[in-house]
Amino acid sequence: MSYNAVAGDTLSYNDRRRYDYFFMEGLRQYHAGKYDAAFDLLNHCREINPKGAETYYLLAMFQSELGKDSLAMNYLQRAVMLRPSNVTYREQLAQYYINARQFDHAIQAYEDLYQTDKSRSDVLEILIQLYQQQKNYDKMLTCIGRMEQVDGNSEELTLSKVRVYELKNDKKSAYKALKQLSDEHPYDLNYRVMLGNWLVQNEKADEAFKLFKSVLDEEPDNSYALSSMYDYYRAVDKKSEAAELAERILTNRKMTSQGKTAIIRQIIQQSEAEGGDSTKVLWVFDKALTVNPADTDMYAMKVAYMTLKKVPADSISVELRRWLKVAPDNAGARMQLLQNEWPKKDWDGIISLCKPATEYNPEEMGFYYFLGMAYFQKDENEKALDAFRRGVSEITPASNPDVVSDFYAIMGDLLHQKGNSKEAFAAYDSCLQWKADNYGCLNNYAYYLSEENIDLRRAAEMSAKTVKAEPKNATYLDTYAWILYREDRFAEAKIYIDQAIANLDSTQHNNVIYEHAGDIHERVGDHAAAVDYWKKALESGGDKAALEQKIHPKAIVKLKSKRKKR
Repeated sequence: MSYNAVAGDTLSYNDRRRYDYFFMEGLRQYHAGKYDAAFDLLNHCREINPKGAETYYLLAMFQSELGKDSLAMNYLQRAVMLRPSNVTYREQLAQYYINARQFDHAIQAYEDLYQTDKSRSDVLEILIQLYQQQKNYDKMLTCIGRMEQVDGNSEELTLSKVRVYELKNDKKSAYKALKQLSDEHPYDLNYRVMLGNWLVQNEKADEAFKLFKSVLDEEPDNSYALSSMYDYYRAVDKKSEAAELAERILTNRKMTSQGKTAIIRQIIQQSEAEGGDSTKVLWVFDKALTVNPADTDMYAMKVAYMTLKKVPADSISVELRRWLKVAPDNAGARMQLLQNEWPKKDWDGIISLCKPATEYNPEEMGFYYFLGMAYFQKDENEKALDAFRRGVSEITPASNPDVVSDFYAIMGDLLHQKGNSKEAFAAYDSCLQWKADNYGCLNNYAYYLSEENIDLRRAAEMSAKTVKAEPKNATYLDTYAWILYREDRFAEAKIYIDQAIANLDSTQHNNVIYEHAGDIHERVGDHAAAVDYWKKALESGGDKAALEQKIHPKAIVKLKSKRKKR
């Protein structure tokens, strides 16, 4: 079947065959991404058949991809003119009118589409937005009326009408629409409450109160009405009645958690406006949790409030533990508790928090991290290594590269402590694949390579990156100096070890750095400075036997000689 077999088609049989062939070939080249060839073929189709609507449509899509929207629109207009019955062409053109902010044309295009198919609510929704753009509120109401003819009256459409009436500042019609909805559904009390809320907002509080009271007389635990009555009391500044009702709502077992948290949000706002007395707000939370101690939403809100108010961490931890009793699988609560408890250095307590977490939330790598670090602090390195290995088994392509990198870095350190250099270096390699600038890993990897006197060139390259990133980090400077020493580049090593000494932090373990400084200064011929550094290393807790041999080599040799004579 040909693509342009429409009324008024005057192509000969041969031209029809040619047109269909070149159009299909153009379409194929277009989908293959060969746009130059497609463009030439489509233009050839246009020469064969100037009335081929599909050619103009495809040319429009072509120009659109090239960012030539005005040309695309011209081609679409031509396609629609040639084939006005094609809904796809017309919708595409209407969308182009919107993008070009030609709203009059867009409205006409969508109105025409609606006349073609009056069941299309989606077209009416777009028309409502377009008419709102032009502030044509009467036309918006006309479109909503058309939707009611198709879908019937509904809460959503009524609220849409009310919104338009309010844009028109037609309060009377807005009230009438809500009143009609309430009257038509006398057994749905929520519509009555909705009308009452509108009355409160429009300064008709007395009428609203009657509606809320009528609902609560029929249904005393209606959460919507209770919340609205609370809003009413606040609106008319009846603080005692509002406080009394708030307590009633929070202690009502039938009230939804969402309803209660909504009330507490308002209480918090009022509290902050009056100076922010957290004790009163916390009392409100406790009142609600006494009634329903399993309300996880309430715990979440209370902990968030306590954190915001900078309540002591121990008090927050108490609430987090209560929360975890009713929701042990809440990863966020447990992670916050771990962060609160970590500074106490109660490693057994940290472990007891982490172990169940790895069962409830096995995909959360953070729990393996805390577990492994707690074991590490207890010198239970095998258990620490097991925790980190379990953690990396949960890695996915979506995992946080920083977290994964740290896991492998710590695994490398633990494996090296065990004397398993091969696996340690493999872990470091994995770490750097996830994060090439993990400077802690780069430093340790480089240092351990230098200690084993292997691959010093790579070690120097890695260490140089850390020094460039943190030029005043004494540990990184020491590592780089030591690698240079291993490479017999003593003069360069002295430059960096002197910088390491100059940037020492009093909290660091300095004996290794002092010993390296002594060794390097000895190799550049500064024996006096070398001895001073070795003595400092000894004072800082360095290896006494090794350092004494460096400080007094001749005395040790003489002593050995005397022993031989005996």
